Amino acid sequence: MAGSIEIQGLTKTFGTFRAVDDVSFVAQDGKVTALLGPSGSGKSTALRMIAGLERPDSGRITIAGEDQTTTSVQERRVGFVFQHYALFRHMTVLQNVEFGLRVRKHDKDRRRARVMELLELVHMAPFANRYPDQLSGGQRQRIALARALAPRPKVLLLDEPFGALDAKVRRDLRQWLDELHREIGVTSLLVTHDQEEALELANQIVVMHEGKVEQVGSPSEVYDHPATPFVAGFVGSSNVLRGQVRGGEVHLGSFALPGADHLADGTSAAAFVRPHDVRVAGEDGDVKAVIERVASLGWLSRLTLRLDSGEVLVAHVPNEDLHGRTEGDRIAVDLRNPKAFLAPEHDTKGSTDVAASA
Repeated sequence: MAGSIEIQGLTKTFGTFRAVDDVSFVAQDGKVTALLGPSGSGKSTALRMIAGLERPDSGRITIAGEDQTTTSVQERRVGFVFQHYALFRHMTVLQNVEFGLRVRKHDKDRRRARVMELLELVHMAPFANRYPDQLSGGQRQRIALARALAPRPKVLLLDEPFGALDAKVRRDLRQWLDELHREIGVTSLLVTHDQEEALELANQIVVMHEGKVEQVGSPSEVYDHPATPFVAGFVGSSNVLRGQVRGGEVHLGSFALPGADHLADGTSAAAFVRPHDVRVAGEDGDVKAVIERVASLGWLSRLTLRLDSGEVLVAHVPNEDLHGRTEGDRIAVDLRNPKAFLAPEHDTKGSTDVAASA
């Protein structure tokens, strides 16, 4: 059932707009690979080409060792789950799941056995005779997944499958899908703009931006070792501080950050620091700040800090580390694990902002 997906130099242009630009990656056998990026990054177009719903201008698509670049949707044997379910409203749950098997003219008894097996798998057997309008959004998406799995596809393609659901249902379904995938082991390609979803579900993440691949790696590699400024800002949130490189450090007026050994002296740089890497320090900490705002997030607080040099930082700090400090208090902080990149020439020395995933 499992089979790798190999994409080489995939390109697609609509008029003068290049939606997908020389995209290459491998989705490994039996693993979940996430195509992660903001709206317009080309991830859904890439998925549609893999499914056979769009024809690439150039490049190659290999599924389970077979070149599928120009084959039809039916020949590719892929399961496809859409954001908006695409269930047949006039069919019962059982009939929806059975549909692909009926089209392929499978024996009736085999069809019914396969459908009931899948309904048990997705915990929807008691609803077999209901219609889609009688189900919740989460239940409909489970049926859409069962229907995609019914013909035993070589690979499973999921295009923003939880995008139409509320936050709690999304969290519950993510956990359920993770458990389901561990059980069935089908190679899966998940398109999402939600970095939390990608980090939680995927074994590998392909970060896309403006039609190109920015980075391919495991969730920890992409989060902890971003390859580009876009990845550093999009995957998770980061404080972005801009300054000048001297002696392998990014100098920002009142202090300097390490990690710029790969950048030449005198160049402008952007240093990315995660909010959870802004730590409250002892009195001898190098970076001084005033707490301008405290927002409670339960066991931790989101602090807005004004540094002595004028920069504003966001910090996520466990409440026990605050020791009662609140708005207006002066503290010292350490800025850990900065990631430095060359900054565009128009960046202003010493400016700061916060990049957060969309």
